[in-house]
Amino acid sequence: MSENLTIVDHPLVQHKLTLMRDAGASTALFRQLLREISQLLAYETTRGLALTAKSINTPIEPMDAPVLAGKKLALISILRAGNGLLDGVLELIPSARVGFVGLYRDEATLKPVQYYFKVPHTLEDRLVIAVDPMLATGNSSVAAIDLLKEAGARNIRFMCLLAAPEGVARMNEAHPDVPIITAAVDRQLNEKGYIVPGLGDAGDRMFGTK
Repeated sequence: MSENLTIVDHPLVQHKLTLMRDAGASTALFRQLLREISQLLAYETTRGLALTAKSINTPIEPMDAPVLAGKKLALISILRAGNGLLDGVLELIPSARVGFVGLYRDEATLKPVQYYFKVPHTLEDRLVIAVDPMLATGNSSVAAIDLLKEAGARNIRFMCLLAAPEGVARMNEAHPDVPIITAAVDRQLNEKGYIVPGLGDAGDRMFGTK
């Protein structure tokens, strides 16, 4: 489908995703699974991070050991549902800087409307990981990446739970330099722009608002 697309097919990821898809899953269970699966996705998303050496003393002897190089990476949550992925990734990378892009989808046009934007400084010197559970039409994701690039970001990765072929194509067209990491690419979008078979509205299921 795309050389910039990585589908994380690890058995634990696929098992947890199936539990999340189940309409009978409670809000509490959905949140827990989203936090857990976000950490597993983050392992793949952070693959290839630059390393440098640091001199330390083990209980046995001194050594030069690998540590992450460069500025702390930036995690950008595309509100509101992105916060569900953000929490899990922060448990894995607690030193990361955090930013937020507030976008909502106009249900009539399916176009994104911006209402908030606050991100860490010097994005041009950081790996930026944008997180949003769903890559559906791709309109909100493309708009968020547009804003991040305008703010200086040059090295961006996009991490999501589920994607639709239409969203992947839209992102690749607008931002072919941004890798997409996801747990699954589903069949298609329906007439309302929801992923099919999908798992419903991730934000509503996470926050119990529907």
